[in-house]
Amino acid sequence: MSENVLHKQQPSLTIIGGGLAGCEAAWQAALKGTPVTLYEMKPVRFSPAHHSENLAELVCSNSLRGAGMNNAVGCLKEELRRCRSLFMTAADATAVPAGGALAVDREAFSTYITEKIQSHPLITLRREEVKALPEQGTVIVASGPLTSEDLSQDIARLTGSGHLYFYDAIAPIIEADSIDFDKAWRASRYGKGGDDYVNCPMDKEQYETFVRALKEADKVPARDFEKMLHFEGCMPIEEMAERGEMTLAFGPMKPVGLPDPRTGREPFAVVQLRQDDRHASLYNIVGFQTKLTYPEQRRIFRTIPGLEQARFARLGSVHRNTFINAPTCLQKTLQVRNHPRLFFAGQISGVEGYVESAAMGFLAGLFATLWMREEEIPLPPQTTALGALLSHLADSSPEDFQPMNVNYGLFPPLEGRKMKRADRRLAMAERALHDLDNWRSGVLPHLDESPLT
Repeated sequence: MSENVLHKQQPSLTIIGGGLAGCEAAWQAALKGTPVTLYEMKPVRFSPAHHSENLAELVCSNSLRGAGMNNAVGCLKEELRRCRSLFMTAADATAVPAGGALAVDREAFSTYITEKIQSHPLITLRREEVKALPEQGTVIVASGPLTSEDLSQDIARLTGSGHLYFYDAIAPIIEADSIDFDKAWRASRYGKGGDDYVNCPMDKEQYETFVRALKEADKVPARDFEKMLHFEGCMPIEEMAERGEMTLAFGPMKPVGLPDPRTGREPFAVVQLRQDDRHASLYNIVGFQTKLTYPEQRRIFRTIPGLEQARFARLGSVHRNTFINAPTCLQKTLQVRNHPRLFFAGQISGVEGYVESAAMGFLAGLFATLWMREEEIPLPPQTTALGALLSHLADSSPEDFQPMNVNYGLFPPLEGRKMKRADRRLAMAERALHDLDNWRSGVLPHLDESPLT
């Protein structure tokens, strides 16, 4: 019997969404010999942000961020490159000069991926909108941050409406070792719950200057499909400042119950940071979701006492983004709890960024194929960028889960002697790639058998 006939007899994997995650998932499944049906609603229907008929359209930017190993996204890109990722192959083939970053020609990039998907004999591309989850078969949902209303409603029915979000209200995250504890201190309000918060005090003059800066700062304008956002549940810090001079002091910057141990008195206002990861290497600024531009965030938030030298693992934003509460809904294999035939990948799974979305597509395509074959699903080590992202999705607190870009704060800390920050990051990257190669040799033996065609 011919190989093609054998493939036709195998059950097909259904993938919803032809973005970065969906295309990567389809490619990885096909590389392992699994027939794939990939659904993409363009050009039958376009989301408000998409314009091209091509697959894997890059909407907001052509930048795939830092290329060096001093940045965790550089490590993640190298992991994907070693795993024969279609996303990284396309990026390298269509790269344009961008200094220390990896940037691509957007049109050439999406054209490259579209041609690869359309020409693969095991991938069937269907240009139609999926309005409900298929009732049978193995399915990867990779419908992206602008998932259509009909499909969103069906996903909400499956996961529970309280676990599907349509707007992201993200506060900045600070690297813990960049906080100045000569000015900040650890404590919880009224001493309840242990020293769970880092507190940065302001006197009256500092507070008034801070509020004035928020009012005058440059903001990111809302796109047309974001202008109906109701902000009461996730009010940007700068919009709160517009409501009155003391709004912040009676809100997220309330100092009551937080006396400064150096003076014994309550400051005029306090900025609080809460631990954001289990390794205590990252802290988010409580209540500081914002639509300030990134340069303005860096400038203004570094005027907060104790954060003058702050390094930002993530900057704040408020934007349209459909995603599920991954710690509640997903297993670490990206399978829906109680519905293991359903997988989620890309931004809807709870990651942020182009590279991270493609990475979850890579893993979902691999995991779904192994599950269909009733084979063990070996997870990438947590010391890798891939494994660290999976741990973020599975192990974060479900009460305040937010999508996250990959960063070294998600990795397990290194054992042993202290290192300079740059050396520590390079050591983490070296450990990640070593551990990835050991994992890859067992789970992706096909990489050594056939070229990327």
